[in-house]
Amino acid sequence: MEATIEVTGLRKRFGRAQALDGMTFTVAPGQVTGFVGPNGAGKSSTMRVIVGLDAPDEGAALVNGEPYRRLKHPFSQLGALLDAAAVAPSRSARNHLLWLAHSQGLPARRVEEVLTLTGLTAVAKRKAGGYSLGMRQRLGIAAALLGDPPALMMDEPFNGMDPEGIAWMRAFLRGLAAEGRAVLVSSHLMSELQDTADHLVVAGRGKVIADASVAALIAAASGDRVRLRTPASAEAMRVLANAGAEVAATAQDVLAIAGLSSERVVAILTARQVPFTEVSAHRATLEEAYMELTRDAVEFRSANQEHGANQEHGAGQEHGTGQEHGTGQEADRAGASS
Repeated sequence: MEATIEVTGLRKRFGRAQALDGMTFTVAPGQVTGFVGPNGAGKSSTMRVIVGLDAPDEGAALVNGEPYRRLKHPFSQLGALLDAAAVAPSRSARNHLLWLAHSQGLPARRVEEVLTLTGLTAVAKRKAGGYSLGMRQRLGIAAALLGDPPALMMDEPFNGMDPEGIAWMRAFLRGLAAEGRAVLVSSHLMSELQDTADHLVVAGRGKVIADASVAALIAAASGDRVRLRTPASAEAMRVLANAGAEVAATAQDVLAIAGLSSERVVAILTARQVPFTEVSAHRATLEEAYMELTRDAVEFRSANQEHGANQEHGAGQEHGTGQEHGTGQEADRAGASS
């Protein structure tokens, strides 16, 4: 059965802080949807509203057309991993999953199935308190899969994973989507989402600031930027500038060109008999696209980030330590998670 996660007009205040300010998006079946944004953007608050842990002041969050609290068999509708540490440390992984399965009327054989799916069978008898963060992530995913739900929601599932675990996670999430499930994944790791997500919802200051395919976001950030290698830099700069391009020398015999496609650059240089050895279109990374989109939505910024942002306003880049990539934590907003 296919399912969707629909978030419509969510608003939520914690004291004076507006955690959610009209958050609206849909997670469609059959794809991995990345959910990203700066610390304090409202990602965790949105996920908590979806599973009924927080009540919105306005708006609605629906799973297959129903609020989570009204679902008769919630584990069979939406599997969620919000906190990998939410497990009794003295309980074994198998017993933890058996307890959850029993609470939902699910058969014990499903526990063995999800242990196998997540690679935990060999360590299923070990106490969860001795698990690494990466192993606890796998245990949380196993719990989310107990009801074989058509929709899944995971907050920072890449945290604590070693390279092998990250590769496994990428393939695993894409496999779940290929089965027709709706998969929502929050992460600060743009490099992992670029290889995993089909669609991206970018949040900032409690609302959606971009909702598009990963391919479309990268294409928009790439623009008409071209790298040219030529032994005739001065002549190439003059010819291309006359054609309306913005041209800058970035290294010896290397030019950066904006405003013309690579095909157009080749045609102009060929017509003017300007020699060149390489022409390549610039392809932005998802991180570049993200940084450009969220430039004005960063709420917690260090002094050197402010200086760097002022210097590089047109470059779509931001440097500094204010972004806590990979920590899996979002800064509190007046005592509440984002």
